[in-house]
Amino acid sequence: MPLQDEKLEKLQALIEEHRNVPGALMPVLQGAQEIYGCVPIDVQKYVADALHTTLSDVYGVATFYSQFSLQPKGEYLISVCLGTACYVKGSQKVLDKLSEELGIPVGSTTQDGKFTLQATRCLGACGLAPVMMINDEVYGRLTPDQIPAILAKYRA
Repeated sequence: MPLQDEKLEKLQALIEEHRNVPGALMPVLQGAQEIYGCVPIDVQKYVADALHTTLSDVYGVATFYSQFSLQPKGEYLISVCLGTACYVKGSQKVLDKLSEELGIPVGSTTQDGKFTLQATRCLGACGLAPVMMINDEVYGRLTPDQIPAILAKYRA
């Protein structure tokens, strides 16, 4: 992903704002993700150079914290809970059906940039197991048979 002028200006301003602040890397990466939608390697290199730190330090933070993504996310983020309650009630089958319907493996984004599929641990809705979220909408008591109709709503 090339660093585009308008976004690069925002990133530079963000870096300048935090340049001499201890612990600047975290807020700079958070801001970079807001600007670019993810923290790709080009952005990591730029941040490392600008903050006079190593790429391995930047990469370490970007990969350690789950809030950061190295790849762009889709318009719809689908999170399927694989916590104990959901798993016991069949969430793996729901996740497999989503992967099949979307034509992507878990952790990927569809070619059209519409959907990102991820597995997650507890979503805090154990009583509705198995559960998935699409952006902020919760779907509970799921079966694999329900997946095509749910996806059709977002494809329309």
